[in-house]
Amino acid sequence: MVPWYWYLALAIVDVQGNYLIVKAYQYTSITSVTLLDCWTIPWVIILTWIALGTRYSPWQFVGAAVCVLGLGLVLLSDVGVSGGGGSKPIIGDTLVIAGTVCYAFSNVGEEFCVKRKDRVELLAMLGIFGVLVGTCEIAVLERKDLESVKWSATMICLFGGFAAATFLFYTVVPFVMKMSGATLFNLSLLTSDMWAVAIRVFFYHDQVDWLYYLAFGLVAIGLIIYSVKENNTANGGDPEALQYERIPQESSAVNGQHETCSDTNTERA
Repeated sequence: MVPWYWYLALAIVDVQGNYLIVKAYQYTSITSVTLLDCWTIPWVIILTWIALGTRYSPWQFVGAAVCVLGLGLVLLSDVGVSGGGGSKPIIGDTLVIAGTVCYAFSNVGEEFCVKRKDRVELLAMLGIFGVLVGTCEIAVLERKDLESVKWSATMICLFGGFAAATFLFYTVVPFVMKMSGATLFNLSLLTSDMWAVAIRVFFYHDQVDWLYYLAFGLVAIGLIIYSVKENNTANGGDPEALQYERIPQESSAVNGQHETCSDTNTERA
């Protein structure tokens, strides 16, 4: 049984993470936001190690470190070495990194809840509390900006498209958390970087600095290292390097099922 206040806490950190990330778009470029959003990965690794008892192989740490190195190049560009884009890129980058901390707590908490309870309850409770928290935050922090919006057919379609994409994203997330966990989920999101660069170049006609391409290359290499080592472990590698371990409640349930099956087979014999 997952207490209701767990879902409330998850909703608070998730809404706050989304708020900080969206706010960052006012100050920095879409490419910087998308790449720096991957800072969620190291935070998730730390939290899953501490809270869920997840263990990683040394090569998986190397892969994650290479990803973080690539993201560091984005910060280097936005500081002004090569020109990052945006009105206040440092403030925007700081907001993104703060948002990734909230995302990490939210993702690890969702993994914990979805493995203790069913996905439907997680979606329902997170949706209910998320609406309440989001409404209160808009009323306090963004009321004047919301009142100043000039509504048009284009604006309504944009908001509708964003809402539909977000709904689909949050509907799929629990399934991924159940199958692979928070770390691989966030690593898989790195593919969004490719789309961010493409949109910036072809739709906004912006010039993408060469450091962004180098950063994207490092992130891709790090993802490959991490994924290959994870697959090797899953296919019979060192058992001590297993990436995901069952949480205590899940292990107890599985052991109970094994004992029941053994008793049944004994009776049939």
